[in-house]
Amino acid sequence: MKKIAVNLAILGMMSCSKETTFSIGNDNTQDEAPTIILPCNFDAIDIKENATLEIDCSLDLKGETVSLPNNVNFNFNGGEITNGTLIFNGGTIAGELLNHTIDLEGDVQLQNTTFNFLTSKWDIVEGTTDSDTALENTAKLEKLFFFTKKLGADTFKINELDAFFEVTRVTSTTSNQNYYPSLEAVNLPSDFNLIMTSNTHLRIFPGGNYNKNSGAILAVRDAENITITGGNFYGDRNERIFSPDDTGTEGSHLIHIHSGRNIVVNGGNFQNGSSGTFAIYSFGFAFNPDYNPTENVTIKNCTIKNSRRMAIALVDGRNVTIENNTFIDTGQPNANTDGGEVGYAINIEPERFRDTNGDLQEYQRVFDVLIKNNTESGSRGGFLTITIGQDITVKGNDIGSRVVSSFVSGAKILDNNFKAVGSAQDSWAMFIAGSGETVFNNEIANNSIQGYSAGIIVGSIDAYVHHNNIKDCGAGIQLSQAKDARIHNNMIDVTKNGIQSTNTYCDNVEIKENTVTTTGNFNLYVANMNNLDDDKDKQMIIEANDFKNDKGIIFSRASGITFHKNSMTGGISFTNVDNSKMTENTIIPNESHGIKLDNVLNDVIVTDNIISIPTGTTGNYRCLYSDDAVLNNVTISNNSCN
Repeated sequence: MKKIAVNLAILGMMSCSKETTFSIGNDNTQDEAPTIILPCNFDAIDIKENATLEIDCSLDLKGETVSLPNNVNFNFNGGEITNGTLIFNGGTIAGELLNHTIDLEGDVQLQNTTFNFLTSKWDIVEGTTDSDTALENTAKLEKLFFFTKKLGADTFKINELDAFFEVTRVTSTTSNQNYYPSLEAVNLPSDFNLIMTSNTHLRIFPGGNYNKNSGAILAVRDAENITITGGNFYGDRNERIFSPDDTGTEGSHLIHIHSGRNIVVNGGNFQNGSSGTFAIYSFGFAFNPDYNPTENVTIKNCTIKNSRRMAIALVDGRNVTIENNTFIDTGQPNANTDGGEVGYAINIEPERFRDTNGDLQEYQRVFDVLIKNNTESGSRGGFLTITIGQDITVKGNDIGSRVVSSFVSGAKILDNNFKAVGSAQDSWAMFIAGSGETVFNNEIANNSIQGYSAGIIVGSIDAYVHHNNIKDCGAGIQLSQAKDARIHNNMIDVTKNGIQSTNTYCDNVEIKENTVTTTGNFNLYVANMNNLDDDKDKQMIIEANDFKNDKGIIFSRASGITFHKNSMTGGISFTNVDNSKMTENTIIPNESHGIKLDNVLNDVIVTDNIISIPTGTTGNYRCLYSDDAVLNNVTISNNSCN
């Protein structure tokens, strides 16, 4: 294009001096329709430096490149500028005057740091379209984000927009055309606020036949200080054609946060992610000097519905908050596809390995996570799975399915309301698992649990389970391969076994000051526990518990039991028990013996128990019965029968 000296002028005006404000255009009256913009009139009078131009007309640059003098300002007054390039040497321009037909060069800033997007000005195609057009939409929106940011905008507002974005195609023109999901998405610049409304609809273009590329509509890629507020996001779960050999891992997310710092996603509506909704991860490996971790990420006040596989995949990040969100039907199958693998609303799963020396090496790390005040229902797998992580707090959530933790330290699962919905009624509420030196200091407290087949399963190291209220469930608390666990002050009212441990070992487990009621089997049931040679030195201490009704307590083929200072309405039975003590308990039996010693007992002490005479009328019950037992080194002394 030919460059011309500044030659924009207004009909009837003289040469402009410094700091002059004048209007380019026609003398429109207030009665004219606001949608009609009349052409500007020109004369050959030069614009001077420091001029301020009120644009109330249609200024057509006719394809020219116009070099402006110092500090020229363009104000919006209902007009427009089209078809050309303006080269600034200082000065400002109103954001309302920007559109896809003009380019700005040089030193120029927007007059307002908030930019309001209008679809009609930016050549983004709305509605159903093809892949090429959707790919152009992706490039245009990303370019506009960075363009307005360069001009000084820190806030970008979108109201009405309904468009598809192609994000599963490689756009690199180099010979090494690898696919990078966060690169092909619409990227956001640093120090930027994207604000959308309920009229904003961003849709991922369907992945095509057997397309294994993942993708996302928006991405934060090695950027910081970004907020994404509002909007509606749609995945391609119902339209994507998955591969015949898909193992449940294909599909796209809706937002990627890839080495993002100080990122907030607030109040969006997300649905039908074909792989999930959010993917949060980092550049580099945690043990390398080029590691660039994601940190200080908040996802709040969002509704996330019908995500395949998972809603939030967190594989690398620190100081992450997931708060006040609603998760609906994660991982459920639909007419187009199965639910994929995982099936949990939130999946925390960093990767690590052991080197040839047996030392633990972390590819990825997740720590300092707060999951608070969310609502979840209908997830196929559950609300949350924490495979690996440190210092993760799960607090105040309304949960309709399950939580599981594995190789975790510093996990705090507190003050949550678990109420089983649908198929969750056939499962447990919490499974606290994991072994090894990375599992310690995990706390499960003050949770309300209702309507599950089992309340809490504890199969880990150093779990502190206390002050939980478990009711209307099958089993209350189940212990399996637990070590250094404390089960304290829980309220249990269930229909099967209150506390149970079967076919397992328990090592240094303390069950203390719990209140247990059952309408079904047994208040406490321990069978085939610590009965292998390698487990003979392991101990379970059961102390100061209140077993409320007459359903009884059973120990069978068990070793290492200390049963001390408990009170119970119902009898207690030791059958094939070794290396155990029953001391200072208060026992009020009904239709059972107070204490029954049966089969073969070795190294057992039964002393100082207070037993009421059984009140039942259906059998010849005694305070203490041992007639059929073989007693080897068994001490029975100072037990009262009143």
